[in-house]
Amino acid sequence: MAVKIKTRFGTVDIDNNVIANVVGGAATDNYGVVGMASRNQLRDNVNTILNRENYFKGVVVKQHDNEIEVNVYIIVAYGNKISEVSKNVQAKVKYNLQSMLGVSANSVNVIIQGVQVMND
Repeated sequence: MAVKIKTRFGTVDIDNNVIANVVGGAATDNYGVVGMASRNQLRDNVNTILNRENYFKGVVVKQHDNEIEVNVYIIVAYGNKISEVSKNVQAKVKYNLQSMLGVSANSVNVIIQGVQVMND
């Protein structure tokens, strides 16, 4: 399914995988985020951090008129304040969607799927 954006010149279709790559890149670029997690770990049989090719498994996109709602599933590094990491992810995802794709995110929901302890 693609997100359809109506402009005065016509309609622009943006595939969900494109949105997932932008969202995943924005989310993993934040301090405290270890990586993306699968939204359904039992069905996908994935208990590891997703790589770039699988970001779509950790992002859910829903469209409402010309705005979208995004759910982002991430893994946070132990010792970070989860609320601050979540706020930073929300802000960066909204900014990147607007600047790269011209899409307004109505809401960005961050779901923490796990906390990873870093071994030194």
